[in-house]
Amino acid sequence: MIIERSFSGYVVFSEDTILNALNKISENKERLIFVVSESGNLEGALSDGDLRRWLISTPDINLQKPIREIMNTDIRWASMDDSPEDISQLIEGKYTAIPLVDANKRMIAVAFCRHGEIEIAGRIISKNSPVFIIAEIGNNHNGSLERAKLLIDEAVSSSADCAKFQMRSMDQVYKNSGSTEDDSADLGAQYTLDLLSKFQLSDEQLFEAFDYCYERGIIPLCTPWDEESLAKLEDYGLQGYKLASADFTNYKLISAIAQTRKPFFCSTGMSTEREIIDGISKLKSLGAPFVLLHCNSTYPAPFKDINLKYMLHLEQQGQCLVGYSGHERGINVAIAAVSLGARVVEKHFTLDRNMEGNDHKVSLLPNEFSRMVIGIRQIEKALGTVDERKLTQGEMMNRENLAKSLVASVDIQAGATITENMIEVRSPGQGLQPNRKNELIGCVLPTAKKIGDFFFSSDIGTARTQAKDYEFPHKWGVPVRYHDMMKMLEMSNMDLLEIHLSYKDMSLDFKKYIKVPIDVGLTVHSPELFEGDHTLDLCSLDDTYRKRSVVEMQQVINLTRELSESFNNQLPTCIVTNVGGFSHDSHIEVAQTLDLYNLLKDSFSELDMDGIEIIPQTMPPFPWHFGGQQFHNLFVDAESIVQFCKKNSMRVCLDTSHSKLACNHGNWSFTDFVRKVAPYTAHMHLADATGVDGEGIQITDGEIDWLAFADLAVDLMPNATFIPEIWQGHKNNGEGAWIALEGLERYFKKVS
Repeated sequence: MIIERSFSGYVVFSEDTILNALNKISENKERLIFVVSESGNLEGALSDGDLRRWLISTPDINLQKPIREIMNTDIRWASMDDSPEDISQLIEGKYTAIPLVDANKRMIAVAFCRHGEIEIAGRIISKNSPVFIIAEIGNNHNGSLERAKLLIDEAVSSSADCAKFQMRSMDQVYKNSGSTEDDSADLGAQYTLDLLSKFQLSDEQLFEAFDYCYERGIIPLCTPWDEESLAKLEDYGLQGYKLASADFTNYKLISAIAQTRKPFFCSTGMSTEREIIDGISKLKSLGAPFVLLHCNSTYPAPFKDINLKYMLHLEQQGQCLVGYSGHERGINVAIAAVSLGARVVEKHFTLDRNMEGNDHKVSLLPNEFSRMVIGIRQIEKALGTVDERKLTQGEMMNRENLAKSLVASVDIQAGATITENMIEVRSPGQGLQPNRKNELIGCVLPTAKKIGDFFFSSDIGTARTQAKDYEFPHKWGVPVRYHDMMKMLEMSNMDLLEIHLSYKDMSLDFKKYIKVPIDVGLTVHSPELFEGDHTLDLCSLDDTYRKRSVVEMQQVINLTRELSESFNNQLPTCIVTNVGGFSHDSHIEVAQTLDLYNLLKDSFSELDMDGIEIIPQTMPPFPWHFGGQQFHNLFVDAESIVQFCKKNSMRVCLDTSHSKLACNHGNWSFTDFVRKVAPYTAHMHLADATGVDGEGIQITDGEIDWLAFADLAVDLMPNATFIPEIWQGHKNNGEGAWIALEGLERYFKKVS
């Protein structure tokens, strides 16, 4: 059981509309709301089930009626004066939540029968939230407020969520009032008392450290070792607490913390199995939000004694969130704890392991803590879900390149019935997978196949989208290669072709593929990969590598000039280019991107671009480079794109899929992004997107609001050209492109 005083998401006024109540029920996790009068008196409740039954039984549904007309007045409630044990017995196993009222029946809290989520300082900790990472500073400031602030700064730089301290009244905690002159004390106790007497911050200094945490945007937490310290921390207004392992059997202190109704983290080190079971029972009866932390209280803890799997048992015993508080050397165990379900990780933190004090020796240095945080975040991403296995974008790319397909072993006429001897298995994997062979046998072939042609879903009965003439307010085209451009041109009324070059194409005689001058415009997409595994990077910090990229880019420009002579281009021909600026392990700092943009400017100045316009394409944060994922740094955010274009009088290719992924990653508005970049957009690649790396998705299969985009394109980019840039959209005679164009046409017609 958890008792929460913040319950606005679970309450409506009796005069509120049913619609308002429905919205609140949909938004909260219990699918339940309580109804109160204007003065806050409890009057009724309404569950999701109550609402559904009313909707089914009511012929004339009016969602504007006041909620009091349909609320359930026969509800169970408890008094805030009741003991937590009594409230717990009332709710456990019977209700998901019950309201708690004062003597005047005013609702003042809600008791929830759940332990799967807590909130601290506005941060939700749950099984689905990022791991809450605590930098345990403790007394590693060694009594210096200045050092405490430095530790806070380093905790922030290491991306910790929380900086934790300790507070104790020596007079309250120790039987000898914390006297360091007590010669009867054991050696260990004497050593500890001596350190504590020298290295504690004063109350005022500790509160100043908390204030500094808030200034730096990190949550302060503290371990109160006694009730006097807890009272001081409450007066300060701390938003959560940590219970030390040494106090897990101290029910008096536990009860005092629980009465604050604030979340707290309970370390279970030093406790026996029986003590842990009893402690869990006590915590549940008190109704406080808590997390159990598995811990071995040895400094440093031997790896053989950590017993990390016990955390799974702890979760089962507590039926609550669990975490790990580690005192072992290094970062590996803490990262492993996350893979076993830890939702909180606490590790000691210091500036110098050689400083006086036992905690320093088991503490992480800032660079180590930072590596631990990075490792935890990587593990979080890698854990994923238990949902069905789905192909990732990178896997789909590699499947296309490396897997096998069903292909025609002979020429087959349209209308023929497919037999087994007409089929063979060959790479690449761009058609039907081999396991669908039996589905294909016996089908009547809708279109003729030449030997080596792929079989597709449309060959086994799936409807196939055919090309037609389209209407758009913009000039448009489709992506092509040399070998299919004339065929694609004949299929629809396009205004341009965008030739996608490979480095192999660079050495081909394109005149073999162009028999007559072509009466449409031309855009060229530069290769990204060149011979010798050279990925184009016009802003590489390696000057030799950059200069080779300049040479390769000049060859693309020269070829484009020659190609332009066969097309009806009245303006300089645009070359869409991924200019480089990627990194392999992580994104670079913003300040470093300025250096890369300057190098790019230098590279452009070294190119002869007469009659040609290079338009860098907007990029995703995690681009796929030939089956693997990288990190991109340039032309990702709208501000730097606009700044570069203004400074250098350049335009870009707005890739909607790439930029939507960037907006998802950066938590930016895609509409705002488009508005900013629109004045500098010469050409568009239109495709949908999902998540942060799902690019090239079919129109309407992703997350882009295409009606809103069409409105922006017509209003702000009327002269920009576009192509549908659907991943593998050229397959099966361009079927993916035609599907995209049909979808886009509907949206553009609505706003034109």
